[in-house]
Amino acid sequence: MVTMGMSQIQPDHMGAPAAKYAHAVKVDGAQSMVFTSGVVPTMPDGTVPPSLEGQTRVVWANLLEILRAAQMGVSNIVSITTYVVARDTLTPDLASVMAVRDEVMADHRAASTLVTVPALARAEWLIEISLVAAS
Repeated sequence: MVTMGMSQIQPDHMGAPAAKYAHAVKVDGAQSMVFTSGVVPTMPDGTVPPSLEGQTRVVWANLLEILRAAQMGVSNIVSITTYVVARDTLTPDLASVMAVRDEVMADHRAASTLVTVPALARAEWLIEISLVAAS
């Protein structure tokens, strides 16, 4: 049986990451991988919280449900891509999004990209996140 291992890549001639993430993650011996679509802040009843923090928490809850269904968890996350609608409150918005990510991820570090966009597919959505996980 092959044992999967994940390791962060931090080249000596490169500055540290700007927040709590890894520049890159190497995965050896993975037997299963999950690639999510962009997960949006829609709750099971079809509603969308009005606040960005509420939406971020719903997206992460949805992502954790996907991982659970795949018999994985936060420690299996390899890469995260986050899309946030750029509003007049961008600086506190990004701080809020990263705070929720850091809370969910705890001490686990994955590769992470955060992109601001003018809009998402539905006007009420302020955030969308996709991820890659491996086990």
